[in-house]
Amino acid sequence: MAHARPGAAARTALETRAADDTRAAGASTRPEGDEDARVWDVAATVNDPEIPVLSIADLGILRGARADGDDGAVVTITPTYSGCPAMDTITADVERALAAAGYVRIAVELSLSPAWTTDWMTAEGREKLERYGIAPPTGRAAARPAGPVRLTISVRCPRCGSLHTRELSRFGSTSCKALYSCLDCQEPFDYFKVL
Repeated sequence: MAHARPGAAARTALETRAADDTRAAGASTRPEGDEDARVWDVAATVNDPEIPVLSIADLGILRGARADGDDGAVVTITPTYSGCPAMDTITADVERALAAAGYVRIAVELSLSPAWTTDWMTAEGREKLERYGIAPPTGRAAARPAGPVRLTISVRCPRCGSLHTRELSRFGSTSCKALYSCLDCQEPFDYFKVL
């Protein structure tokens, strides 16, 4: 049995809720000052090497950015998990982007606390994931302030929208993802786990 994808109204409600969830979860935001915002905008052009459709801002690992004098820039990033092998590449890519933008003194700082959570992923990032064929996280991380706990019983297929899916393996192409299969369109797909 095929399941219809949510309509535009439902999508808008989902996007609004995701954006609210992101803000409530403590996601970082673009600085308001012009010079700091410029550093942020340059760093935000760097994409995640494992999921190239997502910028590090979409993923929520870009935590802070500030100008340091006329030619300096400081960027803070948080890995998706402490052993994430992509951090060296991301650091080098941020340094390269800032250097290309004219910054001379560049520092990329790694922050491990608070730990990254999929709650920091932007609504736009979740949409990009789905368009790329990866089901976005379907709930909130367990460690969060007290309040209602949303239960998720199905992962929606990013290809046909069906909720008739099943987990094939707890681990997919990376540790952040699980491997699922759609029982309607028969396509396998990655699911970005709630972390």
